[in-house]
Amino acid sequence: MSRIGKRPISVPNKVTVAIEDQKIAVKGPKGELSRVLPQGIIVQQEGETLNVLRDNDSRTLRQLHGLSRTLVANMVEGVSNGFQRRLEIQGVGYRARVDAGNLVLVVGYSHEVKIEPPPGIQMAVEGNVNVTVSGIDKELVGNLAAKIRAVRPPEVYKGKGIRYAGEVVRRKAGKAGKAGKK
Repeated sequence: MSRIGKRPISVPNKVTVAIEDQKIAVKGPKGELSRVLPQGIIVQQEGETLNVLRDNDSRTLRQLHGLSRTLVANMVEGVSNGFQRRLEIQGVGYRARVDAGNLVLVVGYSHEVKIEPPPGIQMAVEGNVNVTVSGIDKELVGNLAAKIRAVRPPEVYKGKGIRYAGEVVRRKAGKAGKAGKK
């Protein structure tokens, strides 16, 4: 049995869960999320906990068991606390701002790059170089953060670019042998 799949999910008292057939809807103080689970995956609510079970031990259901449990747990966490991802911009003249809900990046291109967030996702900029992406859907928050980072990933020689907060970029040495030769 899946070690992740068999762990129960604790539901906070401010969160309500509605289960009908394969659809699960989770409602909390931050918002509401719903998802259709694959056939053969069953969610049972027992008091303040949710258990994710599978019909049989087929290979496909074993693969989906832990995934489904994690998706439901992320839904419960998202509507109660929310998720956020922080990014840092490094480089001379590189900066960001929020303009009418859209993120505008100035990262060394001849034009500004505008990124429009999906509904339910908020973006904030602190000090022109720290971007925070937040929302209740972990998947959307992570995808938008990855999309922002992909505009100008950190380069390995000077470290300029957009990186996740706390991300360590391995640096390369430049051309050291060129100066000593004649």
